[in-house]
Amino acid sequence: MLFDALTLECFIAVAETGSFTRAAGKVSRTQSAVSQQIAKLEGMIGKPVFIRARHFSLTPEGELLLTYAKKIVQLNREAMDRFIHPELQGEVRFGLPEDFASVFLSEVLTEFASLHPRVMLNVECDLTLNLFSRFRKKEFDLVLVKMSKPEDFPNGMDVWSEALEWVGNKNLADFDETQQVPLVLSPQPCVYRARAIQALEKINRKWRIVFSSHSYAGTVAAVKAGMGITVLPRNMVPEDLHIIRAKKQLPNLDDTHISLLKHHNKNLVVNSFEKFVVERLNP
Repeated sequence: MLFDALTLECFIAVAETGSFTRAAGKVSRTQSAVSQQIAKLEGMIGKPVFIRARHFSLTPEGELLLTYAKKIVQLNREAMDRFIHPELQGEVRFGLPEDFASVFLSEVLTEFASLHPRVMLNVECDLTLNLFSRFRKKEFDLVLVKMSKPEDFPNGMDVWSEALEWVGNKNLADFDETQQVPLVLSPQPCVYRARAIQALEKINRKWRIVFSSHSYAGTVAAVKAGMGITVLPRNMVPEDLHIIRAKKQLPNLDDTHISLLKHHNKNLVVNSFEKFVVERLNP
């Protein structure tokens, strides 16, 4: 019995998104194809990997397999990268939002550095507007920027989109519709802050800022402490916080988008790093 890369990548995508539909988008396959891969995997090991209830969850066997699947897929990628570009050498100046560095890209950057030790990665975290301003001054080769909509940066590559969610402490009690919504948000300018306030004001819902921090870690800590609620992309919600589904109390939020901006150049190192980041954000 041998696991193939596609089957494992479909399994990982379903496990991480909790949905066959969203997983299909991540692996660029149809929902039916993903379902077939999961059925194939369960047939190979002779056990179910998911509990198919209202919300998808992994079985104990699925939890164990997920650990192996991630290692196998990572080793497969490392082997391919090693032989495709074994002699990369140079410098990449990369800017990105702090929350993305914390949640998504720390492992990606570490992986790239281990694969290409002769490449110097200069990475800085900043607000989107600052990143864009500095990118225009050519202080960065590449930047990731948050957007309200893809056309905000027409020359950028829209690499990732995700639904925004209201997020709170698991012990947060329902609050009355007449009460002000206590918000934990980043200072201006911030896409999530603007989206939250616009959505609340659209339904004439009262709100107040109870905590403000540029730091993702600071925001999460304040929400965990029960100070208020925040807005985060769905797959950036920590396990010990929960998504608030009170439709009558809180309005729906539009998707957020992440775009990758790069100066037009023929630098092999920059182009290779760009490809690496895009592939990891869209496995």
